[in-house]
Amino acid sequence: MSRERGMSSLALVLLLLILGSLMLAGLNQQLDSLARIVSTERQATEHQAIAQSALEWGRTLDWQTQGDYACQQHPQQPWRVCLRLIETRALLIASSDSITLWRQGEVTADGVRFSPHGWSDFCPIKERALCQQP
Repeated sequence: MSRERGMSSLALVLLLLILGSLMLAGLNQQLDSLARIVSTERQATEHQAIAQSALEWGRTLDWQTQGDYACQQHPQQPWRVCLRLIETRALLIASSDSITLWRQGEVTADGVRFSPHGWSDFCPIKERALCQQP
């Protein structure tokens, strides 16, 4: 009899080990999934910050008001901003990866004056082609 009890105890321990391993494998899969989500969110936040920085940098530049558009590259950062002129309106465009931000302005005698209301995460112009960086 005592030998049978030992085998059942061993079987119970093995069952607990198997169940514990399965639970740990499931938790590891959840952790991997959540880590990917956090990584994606971090990258999106980083690209948003880069686009905002580029847009703010572009706002401080002196832009020429001749031609349809002009682009400038930051000397030390991988930022590229473009200004698109549409009649008396101006549209400053900055992007990083899949994030694109816009800021409206108007062409005045002194140059370009940008809207004090900040950037927009959607293009304020109906023509999609004019919303892209050249």
